[in-house]
Amino acid sequence: MDNTGSPSLPLAAAALALSLALASSAASASTLTVYAAGTLAVPFHRIDRAFEHAHPGVTVKGEFGGSVMMARRIANLHQRADVYAAAAYGVIPRVLGKANLADWYIGFASNAATLAYTPQSKGASHIGPHNWYKVVSKPGVVIGRSNPDTDPSGYQFLQMLSLASRYYHDPGLKKQVLANAPKSAIRDTETALISALQTGQIDYLAIYSSSAKSHHLRYVKLPNRINLSRPADAAYYKHGVAHTSKGVLHGAPLIYGVTIPQNAPSTKLGQEYINFLMGPQGRKIMAQSGFGTFTKPWAQGMAHMPDSLRDHVRPWGSS
Repeated sequence: MDNTGSPSLPLAAAALALSLALASSAASASTLTVYAAGTLAVPFHRIDRAFEHAHPGVTVKGEFGGSVMMARRIANLHQRADVYAAAAYGVIPRVLGKANLADWYIGFASNAATLAYTPQSKGASHIGPHNWYKVVSKPGVVIGRSNPDTDPSGYQFLQMLSLASRYYHDPGLKKQVLANAPKSAIRDTETALISALQTGQIDYLAIYSSSAKSHHLRYVKLPNRINLSRPADAAYYKHGVAHTSKGVLHGAPLIYGVTIPQNAPSTKLGQEYINFLMGPQGRKIMAQSGFGTFTKPWAQGMAHMPDSLRDHVRPWGSS
């Protein structure tokens, strides 16, 4: 201080510099909003932190839920997200595409339908790939599942049962299994029922193999012809049918899709995030979480994609 009580010039200059630095830091800080399927929560939390580390000043805000529900929040409730990722790629054209909010998407990971259980589940000691549907159909067994009207896992479970009826030559299989899947054991996402499985409130849970692995649950290794895991079996999977409030849905390979909604606040950040997701670090995290990954993912609507993404994908259906 000088004798007038005012700050000295060096102190004033330092205060001004600090103020400008804080203002600059605030201006450069950005938030990236990601809407994604509930089954992506485990790997995406890790990917989000890794992305933030690689992009100082960026904060990733992830919101997770049933894929259909999350897409409807964007399409019908006009909520805005920079990235949208679905557990079933078909949700993107069916919900966001119809709302003119998406005209391309990338299939970046795969999964498999299964039934998880614990050692205390009824029939757990002798369940396997060849008798699972008989075990879960027995009296007293309770099966949990997600809502087929809001979550792909819910309608994919129905498609799997439809395929199983065909595969095991048992026309009554689907009806018998669903008799043990009461409405009281349905949630918006199947991951919301994991605690119910672990505490014995339900015996089996229709879930993805990645979720079963990441939560250290036992699960049935269903045959590839019914578990929706293989892109090569796409034509066969179409025989799997699910009846929902939105109509009949036919089975398809369980490939996760990602896009940038056309009302996204920051398409540039969205592109950087998707490139990170498809890159070595993103693929490694997805694989460690039990997902199948692709060195060069498939893309639909490549002509409409941002240039920064197009070089890293291949046309959908190519070998």
